[in-house]
Amino acid sequence: MRRRFSFVIYIAIAFVALSAIAYFIHYLIFRDIHHIFIYMVGDLAFLPLEVLLVVVIIERLLARRERQAKLEKLNMVMGSFFSELGNHLLQDLLKHFDNRLEISRHLNITESWTKKDFQKAVDFAHHLRVEVDCRNIDLGGLKAFLAQKREFLLTMLGNPSLLENDRFTDLLWAVTHLDEELEVRPSLIDLPDKDLEHLAGDIRRLYDHLASEWLDYAQHLKSKYPFLFSLVLRTHPFQEYQSPIIT
Repeated sequence: MRRRFSFVIYIAIAFVALSAIAYFIHYLIFRDIHHIFIYMVGDLAFLPLEVLLVVVIIERLLARRERQAKLEKLNMVMGSFFSELGNHLLQDLLKHFDNRLEISRHLNITESWTKKDFQKAVDFAHHLRVEVDCRNIDLGGLKAFLAQKREFLLTMLGNPSLLENDRFTDLLWAVTHLDEELEVRPSLIDLPDKDLEHLAGDIRRLYDHLASEWLDYAQHLKSKYPFLFSLVLRTHPFQEYQSPIIT
């Protein structure tokens, strides 16, 4: 850092020296110091406006475009996640929840949903209280499924685009943690009640993150990619009947 700062100082001194040499040459040729000072004062007077235009306005516009580009990349990553395993987890786990009807009622997105509707659903998802008994879940099947997706999850965690979204990273960690918890148990049969409750807590944490991120992703598709949102409307698990077929 100190070396970089020294380099900036050397560059500044060099440019000031070049400017002084140019003014000196101008004086040697035209012998008009009055003219030099007129333009120097004029340039100094315009300098704050130039800084405003270049640094404040243009730089912010470029930064905003860069953030939007990163957001688009992130949404592409999220799309891959839900296609690969997120949608499966949403549906497969939901059917084992005791309060699945309540969850479905709040998260059943439709074509007519507005930003206000999405916000209400997001608020519900952020405070979601999943009621689940792990005895009703095929933990062996869930373990096998997550094991198949382990390499995909590790690849996603190494994606630099995720640094822009802590919440989605938390979702990936929740999935990875549940995978690790299931993997280290040699058997998932006849587990103690306390251990089952621990796994239930991991599933609750996973589903909280999963539902919230799914809603954000669906809202993004509705505003930017209606053709992709159409498929989500026909296949998401929170509706009574699902079918990819358009009737």
